[in-house]
Amino acid sequence: MTNSDIRALEPKVLWNKFADLNAVPRPSKKEERVIQFMKDFGNNLHLETIEDEVGNVIIRKPATSGMENRKMVVMQSHLDMVHQKNGDTTFDFDTQGIEMHIDGDWVRAKGTTLGADNGLGVATIMAILESTTIEHPAIEALFTIDEETGMTGAMGLKGGILKGDILLNLDTEEDDEIGVGCAGGIDVTATRSYTEEEIGDGKTGYTIAVKGLQGGHSGMDIHKGLGNANKLMNRLLFNGFENFGLQIASIDGGSLRNAIPRESVATVVVDTVQQEAFEFEFNTLSKTIQKEFETLEPSLEIELSQVNLPAKVMELGVQEGLTKALYAAHNGVYRMSPDIVDLVETSNNIARVIVKEGAIKVGCLTRSSVESSKVDLANALRATFELIGCDVELSGDYPGWAPNMKSPVLQVLVDKYKQINNSEPNVAACHAGLECGILGQNYPDMDMISFGPTIKGAHSPDERASISSAQKYWNFVLEILKDIPVK
Repeated sequence: MTNSDIRALEPKVLWNKFADLNAVPRPSKKEERVIQFMKDFGNNLHLETIEDEVGNVIIRKPATSGMENRKMVVMQSHLDMVHQKNGDTTFDFDTQGIEMHIDGDWVRAKGTTLGADNGLGVATIMAILESTTIEHPAIEALFTIDEETGMTGAMGLKGGILKGDILLNLDTEEDDEIGVGCAGGIDVTATRSYTEEEIGDGKTGYTIAVKGLQGGHSGMDIHKGLGNANKLMNRLLFNGFENFGLQIASIDGGSLRNAIPRESVATVVVDTVQQEAFEFEFNTLSKTIQKEFETLEPSLEIELSQVNLPAKVMELGVQEGLTKALYAAHNGVYRMSPDIVDLVETSNNIARVIVKEGAIKVGCLTRSSVESSKVDLANALRATFELIGCDVELSGDYPGWAPNMKSPVLQVLVDKYKQINNSEPNVAACHAGLECGILGQNYPDMDMISFGPTIKGAHSPDERASISSAQKYWNFVLEILKDIPVK
């Protein structure tokens, strides 16, 4: 199947716009092409189209006949997508469009992330802007940049630009969920230098690879207990160091802060006289770990391979501190919400570990819907890494979105959902970072809500979008637009 098969799916207007968008490379912080694509789209429709100073694109469309007395609606999605691929997939996100295929009720990509997060939201807005038959009030389409790696688009959007009264954020990933709140986040980055030491005689070199983990969204999937490649690698390194004097030459684990790490590779050195015992113990521990995770991570692979000796290794004192700090650093759920059932309040993802050429860098993303709890966990991580001599930077801080259960637009969505589906929607806050909290700082009176089609495995190559859900969601959007309150 090819992308042309995607275009034949219903609703065609939605899937065709998604296919158009997915032909445009759009990595976070490299959105120049998709910004131009969106400006060309708006200008070709002869609609008012502007780009603000940070790169957000705003397209305005007047109300359809008979809807002029309704409140203006801001329809908002982000242009960028998370770029992840399987280790055996050859793909250049900077130059290639996403290659899609149909798998039963799902649209998937071939070994990469799909970009349904948040491409289906973008495609929805494009289809409405282009339509000559859909009823709707006056619309401001807001396409933000860099949501996935810093929220800089939402942060850079100045007050006074938007004129709308209601914001529909199309970035929720379960079609029965209506989002009314989200977590804020902060990046925690620990760095330090170390002295590289010469390798003595009688040594054997190895690479250790942890791979095959599911990965996933470091907010929405953090409660699942999935394997974190950086934590699993550190467990292996710690054990090898404690029992056999293993020395680390390099570590390269994880990728993006908002993705649970799926892979890690390390180069290490062990005394040759310990070789047999080390390999036996390593294999025993690997099987133990695989047994622990066999239900959640059935594809987990842990490999040990002999290689040529690296040039140098870490100084032992720093290595001991690093492995202990990574063991102690919290990963996963830190606190569940005492107010909202089954909602993760605070969590951390140890997303990136790089050790090479005399430099250490550990990158985390700490999330919480409670500001004080976010700061508490960030400080715990800072203290952990400062104890081993790291410089720790806290950056990229963005606020959460506090629920407003008295929101007028919330009532519209709840009533419409029940009318269409004969069931109750799940009105909930989420542990992901949505842009509503940030946008609300400059637009405090705007009534905001979030919803979207069902997307699974976001931020991983297992990302997939439900075809039947897309149809359900599209119908929901059209009905909502018909029933926006009067001014």
